Amino acid sequence: MRVAMYGDLPLYLSLPFLFGGLFLLGWSANRFVDGASALARAFGVSPFIVGMVIIGFGTSAPELMVSVLSGISDHSNISLGNAYGSCIFNIAAILGVAALIRPLAVRRSIAWISSPMLFAISIASFFIVRDGSFSRVNGFLLLGLFAAVMPLYCWFDRKGGAAAEKPDPEPVDPIPMPRAWLLLGVGLAVLVGSSHLLVWGAVNVARDVAECVGFDAKRAELIIGLTVVSIGTSLPELASAVASARKGEHEFVLGNIVGSNLFNMLAVVGMAGSLSPFSDYSRYIVTRDVPVMAALSISILLFGANWRNPRERGRVGRICGALWVLAFLVYMSVMVYQEIH
Repeated sequence: MRVAMYGDLPLYLSLPFLFGGLFLLGWSANRFVDGASALARAFGVSPFIVGMVIIGFGTSAPELMVSVLSGISDHSNISLGNAYGSCIFNIAAILGVAALIRPLAVRRSIAWISSPMLFAISIASFFIVRDGSFSRVNGFLLLGLFAAVMPLYCWFDRKGGAAAEKPDPEPVDPIPMPRAWLLLGVGLAVLVGSSHLLVWGAVNVARDVAECVGFDAKRAELIIGLTVVSIGTSLPELASAVASARKGEHEFVLGNIVGSNLFNMLAVVGMAGSLSPFSDYSRYIVTRDVPVMAALSISILLFGANWRNPRERGRVGRICGALWVLAFLVYMSVMVYQEIH
């Protein structure tokens, strides 16, 4: 199997790409979060919106590039597997790990609006992909929905959500504006670049393993798309979420995941499909991956809402975080078993 977007690398380059990418991800994530936090405070913008738009969309740049390139290279399983697999990883693994590090405070607008919105988009995605083909019209519909949803959600957050539920202020040392912009720009650039180094090395290793065990090319593509590529391109989200959780920036964590999943479901899949229609993708995308994505989307409401007092903020504790991580491990095990057998 050959994946056109990542060229062949010898092992002595694949391993440095892999581990060097991991190191740079950790280094850049802290700079990125510091810069975004400083700018949010300076401009009076909701940290959730900064997390959703700047961090969420910025860290989803690898997914966009990978899905578009794989789509136009006729690797539809990698393209869709990357986008939907990243959404699954974002909630089950990233939010789970972040909650294990520090329980997450969840604004009611995130629980009662963001989660059902992601669930509804997941259901729409199911009806779009269920017939085994994805046309340019479907791609343009998703892009149009993305263009309509984002301004409305940002407007709501500014008018009602953030004003009504400002978190308790924490004392922080101010960062000068020029340095904040530098941290944001350098952090984002290194996040995106290091994720590609890591994925490039990981894809080569996984590709060689797939060839050695004699997988069918399409099956191997989906496994790589749902595991190596989707997890690899989601590492910027993981790195920034862990850094945000350690700093107590809960809204950056949640905004990061909500924004990234919105971007993946609508903009990434829509852009890839509008440039090159999908066909001949695995039926498991319809019967397994999209339903899991929908279930995890609504789990943010189930875990994060304050059911005793819906008007107050909720909280995702470590037990819920552990359940998310366990759900991800079960999903991965079932996926690998189904694809192998």
